[in-house]
Amino acid sequence: MSHTDPIADMLTRVRNGLMVEKSDVAMPTSKIKIEIVKLLKSEGFIKGYKLDESSFPSQLIVDLKYDGKKPVIDGIKRISKPGRRVYADIENIPVVLGGLGVAFISTSKGIMTGKSCRKNNVGGEVLLHVW
Repeated sequence: MSHTDPIADMLTRVRNGLMVEKSDVAMPTSKIKIEIVKLLKSEGFIKGYKLDESSFPSQLIVDLKYDGKKPVIDGIKRISKPGRRVYADIENIPVVLGGLGVAFISTSKGIMTGKSCRKNNVGGEVLLHVW
């Protein structure tokens, strides 16, 4: 378990769950993970999620989504890391795979997709790319 980068740990759990075709993956919960999972659901990359507060620490359970046997998420990559933060202003918001993927950006207005950052005219820290 990664204590220095919980977002990278979350992405690795999702990636590993998709490789072995699991229906869901569990991880310790945090506010930023919940926000990322909400965006993943709204963008159609996962079926859903639920919080299991009966255990300590509380668990975030992510229901993975497949198209037949093929995972909907082809790739998921952490961009900004604790050792090297990556920021983008409004003119330099990344476009993932020519618009086929989504950039998740932490802004002063919360975590947003690259498309909504352009619409709201805000920049921030580029957290991850999903395609």
